[in-house]
Amino acid sequence: MSINQKIAAELNVKPQQVDATVQLLDEGATVPFIARYRKEVTGALTDTQLRDLEERLHYLRELEDRRQTVLKSIAEQNKLTPELEKLILNTDNKATLEDLYLPYKPKRRTKAQIAKEAGLEPLALQLLNDPQQVPEQLAAAFINAEKAIATVDDALEGARQILMESFAENAELIGSLREYLWQHGLIKSEIISGKEQEGSKFADYFNYQEPIKKIPSHRALALFRGRSEDVLRVKLTLQESEENLCQQKIANQFGIRNQQRAADHWLLETVASTWRIKLFLKLETESMLRLHEIAEEESIKVFANNLKHLLMAAPAGSRVTLGLDPGLRTGVKVIVIDGTGKLLIHTTIFPHAPRNEWDNSLAILAKLCAHYKVELVSIGNGTASRETDRLLSELKKLHPELRLTSIVVSEAGASVYSASELAAKEFPALDVTYRGAVSIARRLQDPLAELIKIEPKAIGVGQYQHDVNQVKLSRSLHAVMEDCVNAVGVDVNTASVPLLNCVAGLNEAVAKNIVTFRDENGAFKNRAQLKKVPRLGEKAFEQAAGFLRIINGDNPLDASAVHPEAYTVVERILTKQQQPLKEIMGNTTLLKTMNAADYQDDRFGIPTITDILQELEKPGRDPRPEFKAAVFKEGVESLSDLKTDMILEGVITNVANFGAFVDVGVHQDGLVHKSMLADRFVKDPHEFVKVGDIVKVKVLEIDLIRKRIQLTMRLTEPTQPNLVKQPQTFNKKSSLMKATPQENAFANALQSALIKK
Repeated sequence: MSINQKIAAELNVKPQQVDATVQLLDEGATVPFIARYRKEVTGALTDTQLRDLEERLHYLRELEDRRQTVLKSIAEQNKLTPELEKLILNTDNKATLEDLYLPYKPKRRTKAQIAKEAGLEPLALQLLNDPQQVPEQLAAAFINAEKAIATVDDALEGARQILMESFAENAELIGSLREYLWQHGLIKSEIISGKEQEGSKFADYFNYQEPIKKIPSHRALALFRGRSEDVLRVKLTLQESEENLCQQKIANQFGIRNQQRAADHWLLETVASTWRIKLFLKLETESMLRLHEIAEEESIKVFANNLKHLLMAAPAGSRVTLGLDPGLRTGVKVIVIDGTGKLLIHTTIFPHAPRNEWDNSLAILAKLCAHYKVELVSIGNGTASRETDRLLSELKKLHPELRLTSIVVSEAGASVYSASELAAKEFPALDVTYRGAVSIARRLQDPLAELIKIEPKAIGVGQYQHDVNQVKLSRSLHAVMEDCVNAVGVDVNTASVPLLNCVAGLNEAVAKNIVTFRDENGAFKNRAQLKKVPRLGEKAFEQAAGFLRIINGDNPLDASAVHPEAYTVVERILTKQQQPLKEIMGNTTLLKTMNAADYQDDRFGIPTITDILQELEKPGRDPRPEFKAAVFKEGVESLSDLKTDMILEGVITNVANFGAFVDVGVHQDGLVHKSMLADRFVKDPHEFVKVGDIVKVKVLEIDLIRKRIQLTMRLTEPTQPNLVKQPQTFNKKSSLMKATPQENAFANALQSALIKK
């Protein structure tokens, strides 16, 4: 079965769909372009299917390259039998391929090889094939001082090493034991003596065990983090009966039985040594690696999912915005940007302690808002954010004529942007603290356009993102950024280099060339002008053109998602309808009556025509939701202000496999365990909530020592009274809102690991 056929079977799609997609990918087409503009070719595969196909294609091609290397190596050793070649050709798993290659893999000189060189292989084989032989008597004939075999024990040890290596290189046996260990193994962890205080955040893992196959990704990553920080000792174990069963599997594989024959005891000891020294250590390492890879894959998936929802959050739009980066001693950094994100003014106010210039701060803000006609106020959610939010509340009461809307936004990653080369180039003379305020304001206007400038790992919506494969993580997150940017489209006359860099078919160099061309020649008037940009060739234009929008240009279609290659289809529609484009675009009533089949031809089929008609109906439509803002409860600004049964409005800031974190405006996100997300069983929290959702929650429990808040979205469910834990009555064994101790430990570690300002 070919690679394409395997992928088709795995994804449950037609082989011709895979063939066509692979050809497009090999020709340099991007997933967003294929998903949007090549539906006829792929049979309308979705972007998710295409991403899965691309990932699987990468894996299987790597496997095929390795397969050919293995076959060549074994053939050069003149050991490639037809049976072995068939096994190698039929495997579709990297681990199994390496198992088959293990006996033939060039390795450093082992004890078994030294024993073979000393002529002990016949002794090993005789004892294995004829257990009636007495080991000591048979071994006496192999004593050879010149070959460092001085005693019978030396000869038998050499023979044992030969058999151990042979047993441990049997691919069928390794595969069977590997799966048995996965099904029955227990992960155990314990605290390293003397690390109790240093590793207190891992307290729930100080004496912990769980079946390896059942450990959720977040707990697995917490264990590995504890191990990497030299706090936990983590190992894989089996019960004694299961250990014996594994040894029995080895014995059975090679026909070893305890029938009281002369060599049976020696052979069984060899089996036990093989398991203990050769196989268990190897399989333990592999099982740990497998657990880490599974947890890593899930972690990357969670991160990517959260990032997607964050990037696709509702934009407030092109409105003049006041940005506030709160602070106490250093003051509140204040900036104003216009509707395009251009910085108009910056200053600092000191409304809070120790200077307490409250009235003066109100006067400055009122003057700025009136002069620049500010509509939105974006407040960073770091230190002093609620105090600053209270300042804005008073400003709105004193000056209702300003009609201000103030929003507290996450400032995670703002400091990363402010210290970046991009920010330094844009604002060379501006202090980094003001650059952060600019980012806070812009991410309210357009979260996608601003957050795309920040390294995704710095945004803080993942779980243990620094503990996973960084290449895989970067590839996954870049794919998310690419999909989001292309789903929304980019105004080529205002887009930044990072935003353009995510457009299908473009790279950083071409993105920079577009901005340079725009700066030197003025705004683009039509898409055709893009072909004049250096290094933006025909292929790049084909991939990118449909996602690059030109607002108020020469051709209204250039502001839509209709690809230039399909403009002829629009011309056919206009000809048949006998109406100009301006009468067709936005005419929902007319467009609803059109039949896509009437305009198809050999190149453009019904899927593309349908997309064109939908785009004409709502040209340049933004797929992101309508902008809404959470309203934090007045007077609730810190943990001490919270009371049980209190109903609050908040924003989902992070979604993990065990629940969701909610910002309710007290500088510490609360946890809604997945059992409290809905009135029915919740397997995956992502099916119920996403980052950026505005939700109503009820306070279940407040832990003042650990700074934990337990919330529920099941608002009608009664809660237990008096659950606010004061420091003097705190019980360390208390369970927090149906979360397991391990989940609470992970929640604590996750929140502390999130990269804040």
